[in-house]
Amino acid sequence: MKERGKSMERSVDERYSQWKSLVPVLYDWLANHNLVWPSLSCRWGPQLEQATYKNRQRLYLSEQTDGSVPNTLVIANCEVVKPRVAAAEHISQFNEEARSPFVKKYKTIIHPGEVNRIRELPQNSKIVATHTDSPDVLIWDVEAQPNRHAVLGAAESRPDLILTGHKENAEFALAMCPTEPFVLSGGKDKSVILWSIQDYMSTVASESGSKSSGSGGANTKHLSKGGGTGDKSTENPSIGPRGIFQGHGNTVEDVQFCPSSAQEFCSVGDDSCLILWDARVGSAPTVKVDKAHTADIHCVDWNSHDVNLILTGSADNTIRMFDRRNLSSSGVGSPVHTFEAHSASVLCVQWCPDKSSVFGSSAEDGLLNVWDHEKIGKKQTSVGSKTSNYPPGLFFRHAGHRDKVVDFHWNASDPWTIVSVSDDCESTGGGGTLQIWRMIDLIYRPEEEVLAELDKFKSHILSCEKKSE
Repeated sequence: MKERGKSMERSVDERYSQWKSLVPVLYDWLANHNLVWPSLSCRWGPQLEQATYKNRQRLYLSEQTDGSVPNTLVIANCEVVKPRVAAAEHISQFNEEARSPFVKKYKTIIHPGEVNRIRELPQNSKIVATHTDSPDVLIWDVEAQPNRHAVLGAAESRPDLILTGHKENAEFALAMCPTEPFVLSGGKDKSVILWSIQDYMSTVASESGSKSSGSGGANTKHLSKGGGTGDKSTENPSIGPRGIFQGHGNTVEDVQFCPSSAQEFCSVGDDSCLILWDARVGSAPTVKVDKAHTADIHCVDWNSHDVNLILTGSADNTIRMFDRRNLSSSGVGSPVHTFEAHSASVLCVQWCPDKSSVFGSSAEDGLLNVWDHEKIGKKQTSVGSKTSNYPPGLFFRHAGHRDKVVDFHWNASDPWTIVSVSDDCESTGGGGTLQIWRMIDLIYRPEEEVLAELDKFKSHILSCEKKSE
């Protein structure tokens, strides 16, 4: 086993060395940031400022510690360099053990327990939900929360709102609705639970004798009602669920809202099931695919451009794409396509906000793959006599992490920009790696457009050569 472990280490190191040598060719921009403690989740927050060469944006991370200091929710400021600004030779010259000048810690919240999952409210991304090893979902108004110094013995920050309802721990399955201030969670109690933050805002408004100021994200602007300090004299505000949905036979691992409806959502779990729900018709599944994969399903995402397409990622190392029009309540439903390029459990899948057919997947093999399902079935481009041996649909492989890539997030404000995190405990004995990156646009732009640009570049070089003669 030791020999096998050493050979795996060598192959990872070789892969990483090869990747680093290709960074100037494959990437428009890349920032590498060493983390003292691993972060199990990473999410983009609101964009703060736009400048000539870069934008400033919030970034949400966590610190999963060994207990010598508290676990934290971290709010960072990130400088995102704009396309075609960074010099190719500079982006590959980074020290793996150093922190990036592009990422600066802005605020620390001392979190009650480790942060397993972070999700931001799309209508107001200053409102964040977190999952820890407990039955509760914690809601934070990150701008209103005070900055804390994370030292041993420091009192925990108080969440602005607690969502109750799970009977057992809910650790990973968490989603925020794109259209309403709704929160969705799944847990070890095999339940999917729906809440509305609006219910809390309405209660506060009625208690204070003021009228509710309408629905939607606007009411979440002033969520904080004295939370944030370590003072336990006042109880944390909490609300119960709007609905509890039963149908899974094991732990629910991930949940996702339908992008066009706050009442429709889906869930996946350790029972290998994909379930679709509609809160308008009751608490039973509307569609249940019993064997969506051959092992536990870790992640799910719903396409915001085409609401018929749903992605799932599993411990069977594959990603599957389902068309909900092909699914039936009898549990019969085969995927439109199965994507195979990972050699270990898939941990995260997410559709790209910039192109409807593109998505990313990350796994325990340390890779983050980028796919385009529209490329499946099309003739593979060949170089000379060699044909491409890449799996169908795969068009980019990010190999900058040397351990399991536990989370990633496409940036909705900066097209084709991704933040990804790896938990490096197994490879380096501790810490993690945060990378912010954008592949070079020649990779994803239409082929005719790219060839035309390269042809202009070729003409420019030839004219320069003639002038120098």
